[in-house]
Amino acid sequence: MDRTGKDAQLGEIRARFDKMTAAVFLDFKGMTVENVTKLRAEFRKAGVEYKVVKNTLVRHALKNAPYKAKLDDILIGMTGIAWSYEDPSAAAKVVKAFKKDAAGEKLQVKAGLIDGSVLDAKGVEDQLATMPGKNELRAMLLATMQAPLQSFVALLNAPAQNFAYLLAAKEEQLGKGDSGAGGDK
Repeated sequence: MDRTGKDAQLGEIRARFDKMTAAVFLDFKGMTVENVTKLRAEFRKAGVEYKVVKNTLVRHALKNAPYKAKLDDILIGMTGIAWSYEDPSAAAKVVKAFKKDAAGEKLQVKAGLIDGSVLDAKGVEDQLATMPGKNELRAMLLATMQAPLQSFVALLNAPAQNFAYLLAAKEEQLGKGDSGAGGDK
């Protein structure tokens, strides 16, 4: 590959790391082409970009990154990188689900990267993969915002509801009184 091609690849890799919210470094050694194809399809469904990259290109692309020294130990052997751009936990969740299947038994997590912090393989599977996703966080925020309004509406409805209970109780009391007077004749 000529110098311009390498520079283009470096720029592309650097741009992906600049744009990402999280990345998962994978070792796919021993996996069949069919299983790797399934994994790529799962990544696409989740909006995750996956690419097999040369370790030297990643090292050069990240040479000014503060976390580069921590990644040198994991950039050995075959490396695939899954970049998440919107939902930080998307790639880790796909990997965790894929590893449960028989097709993913050989897939190994090398490390993860989120907000400039490097996570080890256990951290990716335990912390990053269990983080709530973007839609889950939106639902939690919406529920939090709606809770005071629901309480307020319940307080506004309480007097009318209590009055309705009072009328029902009085109606029942009067109904019992009428049936008792008419039964003696």
